[in-house]
Amino acid sequence: MKHFAYAFLGSTLLAGPLAAQETDLLIGSVSASSSHYAYFVAVGQLINENAEGLRASVVETGGTMDNVRRMARGQVDFGTVTTNVQRHAAEGTNEFEDNAQDLTLLWVYTGAPQNVVVRADADVDSLEDLKEVRFNPGMRGSATEATTEAVFETLGLSADFVRGSTTDIVGMIKDNRVAGYVKSGAGNKLDGSTMDIATSTDISILGLTDDQAETLRSEMPDISVVDVPEGAADGLPAYTAWSFGVGVAAPSTLDEDVVYQVVKVIMEDKEAQANAMSSLRGMNLADVTLQYGTIPLHPGAARWFEEQGIELPEKLKPAE
Repeated sequence: MKHFAYAFLGSTLLAGPLAAQETDLLIGSVSASSSHYAYFVAVGQLINENAEGLRASVVETGGTMDNVRRMARGQVDFGTVTTNVQRHAAEGTNEFEDNAQDLTLLWVYTGAPQNVVVRADADVDSLEDLKEVRFNPGMRGSATEATTEAVFETLGLSADFVRGSTTDIVGMIKDNRVAGYVKSGAGNKLDGSTMDIATSTDISILGLTDDQAETLRSEMPDISVVDVPEGAADGLPAYTAWSFGVGVAAPSTLDEDVVYQVVKVIMEDKEAQANAMSSLRGMNLADVTLQYGTIPLHPGAARWFEEQGIELPEKLKPAE
């Protein structure tokens, strides 16, 4: 593996002859201002403390698209990538048209249900009712925005889309200038910006109908359809939403034994990851990976699953 002169973050540098025997790993994360960055610092520490012969360093990056590019250039060994982008990159579709990337899945650590949040007084009771209603499909330039547009096109839905930052849109919803927005959840809970709206404005969540859910399952395999249980916020009933996962990908060329050790450490941890990202507490990462994964597992990751007697769905089985 190549070595690069980055300012390595979240790692422990070792000196002496033993260091020469270790395999250095660079982990592409996200912006240091994100809660996901703290998660990857915890991942790096877990590897350093528990995976013999491996030394991990966390690199601050621009997130999903940046990590895909860095992996292609050999600048990071593995990194965080949303599951919908993973699939497009691996298959050479959408942003990667005719430019398929060598990507495999290591694990998925959280799901991001895409919550369609509207003011309760907006007289909007279904996704179809959003027609001609001022509505934000997600933060400008985000995966949420792009996915919402694709979902609406697939389901034949429409709205009067209003673009902007999350901060701007939250203010506009509170002022009743926009009826609602789509916002990623924090696991099965509403995110902080939605809870901020709810402190002063009654809200509702628009879920998918059974027919809409089935259409997305068959026509948009890059995303997942999930049932969010009652209690995403006080008083909210259960609903069905489209979703993507946030996971970790690597080129298939990354050493199988290295990946096996990393995945084993991650899956066996009971505290460190949840301490870094509270929404992971009580989560079974193997189950999350099976639910949200959209591309084949790296052979090293698949080995760990097979050792646990977990049957892999066809979409996660490594290529022969």
